[in-house]
Amino acid sequence: MHQRKPDWLKIRVQDGKNRADVEEILARLSLHTVCEEADCPNLMECFSRRTATFMVLGKTCTRNCTFCVVGKGTTQPVDSNEPLHVAQAVKELNLKHVVVTSVTRDDLPDGGAGHFADIIRQIKILDQKVIVEVLIPDFKGDQSSLMKVIEAKPEIINHNIETIPRLYPKVRPMAIYERSLELLKNVKAIDPQIFTKSGIMVGLGETEDEVINTFQDLRDVGCEILTIGQYLAPSKEHHPVIEYIHPDTFEKYKKVSEEMGFKYVASGPLVRSSYMADKALD
Repeated sequence: MHQRKPDWLKIRVQDGKNRADVEEILARLSLHTVCEEADCPNLMECFSRRTATFMVLGKTCTRNCTFCVVGKGTTQPVDSNEPLHVAQAVKELNLKHVVVTSVTRDDLPDGGAGHFADIIRQIKILDQKVIVEVLIPDFKGDQSSLMKVIEAKPEIINHNIETIPRLYPKVRPMAIYERSLELLKNVKAIDPQIFTKSGIMVGLGETEDEVINTFQDLRDVGCEILTIGQYLAPSKEHHPVIEYIHPDTFEKYKKVSEEMGFKYVASGPLVRSSYMADKALD
């Protein structure tokens, strides 16, 4: 049954001036953002703040997650100019904290890990002080691929757990809950200097206890930064919204997770994985 969106999910209209500047830079450098490709509800706000989350390795994903609007199907060749173009955009936008994510590319031998590493290095060449956060896929659990990203030394490695384990077959049928936890654990084991981050959506049919247990699983593998947001179905073909979670529950989740020892928690209906990401290391 279709549920009506509650008032707390209404988005304020933002000034569009900076948005045009951001869009011009992205178009000129042939870059994509997850803001646009995933229909992010915060696009206007972030573009108005002259920030964006870069989505690399094309616009087509090899996975079939039922929550995601990013295109599926035939993937594009990897653009060897993309690392330099991302770095140039970071410089032109004068970003101090940049988030780079990608579609999942199971068709590539290293899942695109080397491309992530090249992007991190190019950004650092142009400005060593930029904080680089990468939101990476699971690379099918391949340790050598993960090492490529770790060795490039981003400040934050994010990998989203997305939902509670019981819902994986419906929501992330090609992913494995334990494999995602293992990735975060391996990052901290290999380079404790890198901050680890993960995110979860709520409203997919989980219980509060299941959400809190997932927080604990993330803490048990050393995850330090957490985002919690409301799932919004991109279309009727996607997994339905089972429940709109009240802001009070988001406050509860924030309090519980902070008490578990997360260093920074962003929790709210419109929170997304990279929303206000620059606040985490303040």
